[in-house]
Amino acid sequence: MTTTKTPGPVPAGPVAGVIPRPQLRSLAAYGSGSLGMGVWVTVPGLLLLYFLTNTLGVSPFIAGLTLLVPKIVDAVVHPAFGSWSDRLARRTGHRRGMMRWGLLLGVAMCAMFTVPGGMTGVWAAVWVGCWYVVGNLLFASFQVPYLTTPSDLLVGYHERTRVFMVRMVLLTVGLLVAGVVAPAMVADGQRASYVAMAAILGVAMIVSGLVAIRGVRRLTESCGFRMPDQRAHSTRADLRVAWQDRDFRLLVLSYLFTGTTTHLVLAAVPFYATYVLDDSGMIAVLMGAFLAPAVFASPIWLRVSRRIGKQRGLLLSQLLFVLGTATLVAGDRIGVAVSVAVVVVLGIAFAGLQLFAFSMVPDAVAAAEKRGSSRAGAYTGVWTATEAVGTAIGPYVYSAALAIGGFAAAVDGDTVAQSDSALSAVLIGFTAVPAVLMLVALLIQRRCGLDRTAPLA
Repeated sequence: MTTTKTPGPVPAGPVAGVIPRPQLRSLAAYGSGSLGMGVWVTVPGLLLLYFLTNTLGVSPFIAGLTLLVPKIVDAVVHPAFGSWSDRLARRTGHRRGMMRWGLLLGVAMCAMFTVPGGMTGVWAAVWVGCWYVVGNLLFASFQVPYLTTPSDLLVGYHERTRVFMVRMVLLTVGLLVAGVVAPAMVADGQRASYVAMAAILGVAMIVSGLVAIRGVRRLTESCGFRMPDQRAHSTRADLRVAWQDRDFRLLVLSYLFTGTTTHLVLAAVPFYATYVLDDSGMIAVLMGAFLAPAVFASPIWLRVSRRIGKQRGLLLSQLLFVLGTATLVAGDRIGVAVSVAVVVVLGIAFAGLQLFAFSMVPDAVAAAEKRGSSRAGAYTGVWTATEAVGTAIGPYVYSAALAIGGFAAAVDGDTVAQSDSALSAVLIGFTAVPAVLMLVALLIQRRCGLDRTAPLA
């Protein structure tokens, strides 16, 4: 005899006809998960390429592959995780079970930087790459259901932006703390410093994840839970539905170039500070200049969204990023002060890029539901897979530029003289290349009509 397992209890949600407003306390608890996510995004993105080339003696080409291959694995598993998340939501009425696996992410990051003594070159790259794969899988198990939460909530167009605004502010705090603290802790380039840094930040990631899981539960209890389609779908079917959604497809393609650009810039900051500004101490300054304004810019971008909509706000953010990176092509000729000021503008643009793009994903889910299909996990899985690919391609593109320029690797932070072509590659890869990539993102985003079709509730 076959028995059918009934779904767990689903929160009653809002009163009919009333659009709930998520409470700030629950939003803050939910957003705390972004602190840990910010650490994972920042530390490998900012330091891993530099760690491989300047501490472990890995060539730029091999180092780039070390960062790229784990993200290819990500691109494959994220859509599957999205479909799995939908199946769990149908059965239990929530997605928090997957998130608990992500609490192990701090352990994986510590192991990734704990390279055995004496191991350098290719074998060191293999060690880092294997643990990077493990960490990315754990990150995906947390990230996919976590980012699906705004799509699950029974809230309106502007409230979805508000949820992501709180998340964005706390994400930026995580990025800022990791972006300033981590480089300062490993300034000597020694392996032991990297291990200590990873251990301390790993504990912080575990704590923030625990608080976030509680915040997700509170939000779904107070706002209601949007159940996925009751009929199970294969991952392939989910991918097909998401890809056939024209506006969502354009949003995804645009964000692929956006994510590639921002993560390229993140990976390039240590090289730009060290070899263009000739001061490795500027790494923390540039990261602070890039991320601190984003904390204060997010509420401003929220007001911009209410006035002109998310689509126009996203296009404006992309344009600011193009102009900012193009300005930095002048290199050290514009001076340190102007360089830092331009990076501040890039940080303001970065806040808009993240807020608008991410908050349009639940709009796409809501629009799809109006057409008769609700697969929030599937859409989020495609989105996070795209983010993972951009995270990998950005540093890889920059490492390729370094390799073409003939950049020389070093061991344990030793100083190695670089050729003129290598120094040119450091500069062009940080400025002209991201300007072109973001321009492509802008041109694709112009064709997206999601703001015209997204329901307000």
